[in-house]
Amino acid sequence: MKKRILLLSALALGLSTLSFAQAPTSIKKGLKITLLPKNINNPYNVIETQGGLDAAKEIGAVAKVVGPSDAGASSQVSYINTAIAQRQDALVLAANDANALLPYLNRAKQAGVKIVTMDSDTAVSGRTLFINQANSEGIGRAQVQLLGKLIGYKGDIAVLSATPNATNQNTWIKWMEEELKLPKYKDMKLVKIAYGNDDDQKSFTEMQGLIQAYPNLKGVISPTTVGISAGARYLSTSPSKGKVALTGLGTPNQMRAFVKDGTVTAFQLWNPGDVGYLATYAAASLASGMITGKQGETFMAGKLGKYTVGKDGEVVLGPPYTFDKANIDKFDF
Repeated sequence: MKKRILLLSALALGLSTLSFAQAPTSIKKGLKITLLPKNINNPYNVIETQGGLDAAKEIGAVAKVVGPSDAGASSQVSYINTAIAQRQDALVLAANDANALLPYLNRAKQAGVKIVTMDSDTAVSGRTLFINQANSEGIGRAQVQLLGKLIGYKGDIAVLSATPNATNQNTWIKWMEEELKLPKYKDMKLVKIAYGNDDDQKSFTEMQGLIQAYPNLKGVISPTTVGISAGARYLSTSPSKGKVALTGLGTPNQMRAFVKDGTVTAFQLWNPGDVGYLATYAAASLASGMITGKQGETFMAGKLGKYTVGKDGEVVLGPPYTFDKANIDKFDF
C-alpha cells in the first residue's frame, strides 16, 4: 500500500511539473523559414522580404525568398507545397487570395509548418498569426482623410487598387467607403474602383482611363505601391497634373521625384521592411514554442521591441506615416 501511495505521489508530481512547464525563452538556432511574397518583382515585396532576411540573420535562421512572377490567386500553391516537402519550420507569406490557398496551408500546418501571413491575410483558419502593417480601419480611413484635405472635401474621386481579390486592398476600400459616409464628405463622390492588378503598365493605363472617363475627377487613392507610382508617372506628363490629386500607399524612394515635381503632394505608408522583419520574428517565436498564437501572448521582435498578439492572431506593426516634400528626404526605402 505504501509503495502504491509513493508511486501515485510521484506520478502526480510528474504531471504537475509538466502542467507548469515553462515555454522556451529563446528562439531556436537554425530554423528553416520560407518567405513567400505576392510576387517577387514587386518593389514593395522586395523591401518586405529583405526585412525578413535581416531578421533571420539576427536570430540565426536559414531563410529564403521564393515566389511567383505574377500575383494570381493560385500562383503561390507550388511554393507552399515545396515548403512542406522541404520540412520548413515556418512559412511567412503575403497571400494573393484569402481562400484559394486554404487547403494547401492547412496541409502545411498538419505537417508542422508554422504559418504567418503578412501584409495580405488569408482566412483565419489558414494561418496562426497575421502581421498587419497597421489597423485596417485606420489605413482605409486615413487615405480618405488625407485626400479630403488635398481636394477641399469636394469632387469626384476614384480608387486605383491592385487585384480584385487582394484581401488587404478590399478591406481598406471597405473602410474608405465607411469614412466617406460621414457628413464632412457629403460633397465627395466615389465614382469608380479600378484594378491595375499590381502590374505597372496596366495601372498606368487604368489611371489614364480614369482621368479620361471622369472629367470632374478631383482625386485618386491608390493603396498599392505599384499603382500609385504608375499613376503618378502618367499624371506627371498629363494636363491633369496639379488638377487631380493622387495619394495612396507608396515608398519614399519610388515617389520622391513625383513629390518634388508637384505631381503628388502627400502619400502614406509604413516601412515594409519592418513588416517582414516583424513577421519573421513572429514565425520564429512560434516555431520555437515561445508563443502559440493565443490572444494576449507577447513576444520580442529585435529592434522593434515587444508585441502583443491580438484577436484572431493579429499583430499590428503600427500606424501609417504621411510623407510629403518636407520630410521625404529623411527616408531611404
